[in-house]
Formats: sequence, C-alpha cells, structure tokens
Amino acid sequence: MNANTQRGSMGTQVRAVALASGRSLVLALVCLPEAILCYTVAVVSIALVPVVGVGLVTTPWALTWVRSFAGRRRTLAAKWCGIRIPAAYRPVPRDAKPWVRAAAMLRDPATWRDLRWLLVDMTAGYLTALLPAALVLYAVEGFALAAGMWRVYRNATGDTYWYGFVPVTDQTSAFGAAALACVLLTLAYFHTPRLLTNHFRLTRAVLAPSQAELAERVRVLTETRRDAVDSSAAELRRIERDLHDGAQARLVAMGMDLGTVEMLVDKNPEKAKELLAQARRSSAEALGELRDLVRGIHPPVLAERGLGDAVRALALRLPIATEVEVELAGRAQAPVESAAYFAVSEALTNAVKHSGADRIWVDVRHSDGSLRISVTDNGRGGAVIGAGSGLTGLERRLGTFDGVLAVGSPAGGPTMVTMEIPCVLS
Repeated sequence: MNANTQRGSMGTQVRAVALASGRSLVLALVCLPEAILCYTVAVVSIALVPVVGVGLVTTPWALTWVRSFAGRRRTLAAKWCGIRIPAAYRPVPRDAKPWVRAAAMLRDPATWRDLRWLLVDMTAGYLTALLPAALVLYAVEGFALAAGMWRVYRNATGDTYWYGFVPVTDQTSAFGAAALACVLLTLAYFHTPRLLTNHFRLTRAVLAPSQAELAERVRVLTETRRDAVDSSAAELRRIERDLHDGAQARLVAMGMDLGTVEMLVDKNPEKAKELLAQARRSSAEALGELRDLVRGIHPPVLAERGLGDAVRALALRLPIATEVEVELAGRAQAPVESAAYFAVSEALTNAVKHSGADRIWVDVRHSDGSLRISVTDNGRGGAVIGAGSGLTGLERRLGTFDGVLAVGSPAGGPTMVTMEIPCVLS
C-alpha cells in the first residue's frame, strides 16, 4: 500500500470517526429527552383509561407519537448503520372513533414492545449512544489539559484535576493526561463507528418483532392470499357464466337469425327484414352486455382517468343523491385502484339496497402513506361486519392489500364505512 493510499484510508477513517461521534452526540442530547417525554405521556395516558375514559381519547395520540418516534429511530438505524428493524404494527383505521383506536392499539403487542424499548433507550440505550462521542470528547479534554487548561482549573479551585486515573497537578502530570488521551483517541479511531452500530443493534434486539409475531404475520398474509386466489377464481367463474348465459347466447341466436335471413332474402323479403331487425337488436344487447362485463372486470374510466373520476362515474349511476369529494395528488398502482374502486362499489351497493338512505357522501383522499375512503349514508344504521354481510367480502378484498375496514353504524344511523389501504401515489 503506497503513502497516498494510506493517507486516503486514514482520512476516510477520521471522517467516519467524526461522523459517528457527531451522530452519537445528537442521539444522546436530542433523542433522550423525547424518549423520556414519550414514555411519560404514554404511561400517564394509559393509566387514565379507567378514569372517566379520559385516556381513551388521549391514548391514540400518545401511542401514535411513540410509534412515530420509534419509526424515526428505525430510519436512523438503516440510514446510519445499515441495520434494518422491521415494524409489525397491526393496522388501525385513523378515522375510527378514539376509543376504537385506543382499544386496537392497546391490544397490539407492538405497543408494549415500544414502551419496553423506551425504558431501555433511556438507560442502556443512552449510555451506548453517548459512548462514541464521550470517547472522542474525553480525549480532546486530555489534550486541552496538556495545553494548559489544568492551570486555569488549579488557579480557580486549588484542587487536583483528575483525568481518569491521572492526577493533574503540574505540567508533567498534564503530559501524562495527554498520553492517556492518545490511548483513548486510538481506541476511538478504531472503535467509534462500531460502538454506534452496537447502539442500534441493542435497539433492534428490543424493538424488532418476535418470531411469533412474524409467524402470525405470515399466517395472516397466507390467509389473505388464499382469499385473493378464491376471489379471483370466483370472478373467473362469474365472467364465464355471464359470457355463456348472456353475450354468447345472443351471438349464437343472432348467427341463426342471419342464417335464416340468408335463406329467406329471395323468397320472403319482409320476413328477412324482420329477422335482420331482430339480429340488430340482439347485437346491440350483446354489445351492451359485453361493455357491462368489461366494466365489471376493470372499468375503462378507472384505467384512463383514475380512481377519483371512476368513483364519480359510479356515483352518477346511483338512484340516490351522492356527493363525492376527492383529494388525490397522483395515482396508486393499478391493483390498489381496482381494489379500492370495487370496495367503494360494494359499499355503495350495500347502502342503496339496505340502508334506506336518501343521501350518500363519499370521501377519497391520500395521507400518511395510505389511501383512505369513507362512505357515509343517512340511513337506518345497524350495519355490522360478519354474519354473511357484504362487508365481510369487502374486508377480505382490502386484506389482500394489507388494508383495514372500520364500520360505525349505530341503530338509527348514520352509517360510516371507512377503508384504508397502505400505498404510495405516483
């Protein structure tokens, strides 16, 4: 290795040490106060849950803050040290009632793991975060003593300045402190980046989901995949049945009519004209059925103009006055758009058939990495998930994309069906 290569390698290592110590200082000075505040607020809020229900309102906000803080630490672990810490939170619909969200979050094992991690982060995590910066800064202090800082301290207090195990009383002992500082700086040179990595390894050990949780996640994904396969098979059977019983039958009949026309065109022109008119009507009906079938598979307006316009077109065909509000800054992936469109279609169909409503409101927006859709009607209420209702199939459709469904439908109404699908817009 030549001299230039050695200097380059040393320069790279010095930059890595400086960067690791700076990041260590940021973690110790900035993250520790927020960890203490997060933990205190969350614990107090949870403790207030039995007290007149105050905690039911504050707990979702407090735990969302905790999750956000943990998420930022996961980001730093991946960005600074390449350590990836998976998150395994159960989805919680943001538009649900506060007590529904509080109950869902408190049932989530990840919530209690986050709180345990905050305790570790305030103690052992703080020490491991501070150590890389402390090693460098303490070495700098030793050199400052050798440069004469010991005289300032000695003149001000008259006491002996202890640097580690070295009592600094004169310039000779100050040079001894500098020698110890050289040892510390050598340790920092070789180990500071590794010490910062160890801090995030400790974070991963506490914050990462257990194997049991990952196994449960795999089980849920397996079930949703099976539901998706079953739904696709059922959809294919429906398309085949509709083609066989509808358009195909009409096309066969039209072919027979045209064959009869061919035989009658010279012998009985009037009858031939009548059959031609019937064939024309059959072709128009077959074309309409094919268009309906295509619309049921993937509406052209959805492919061409996106989810917002597709939902508006859907609302225009309803017999009930429907208001649609859309706030989308782009388009989701085609499978997500398709799932969201048919979920809205099913929710609207349920509202028209069963709610007795005379007005429906649809709200479509994207925020915080999720597509959120709410369908609200002023009907009689009483809608529930399960018991063979159409909402069960809707929940399965969303589950394929890791989405969630929440239904608020007290007796007497109104009914609000909220859907949430994690996605990004392009």
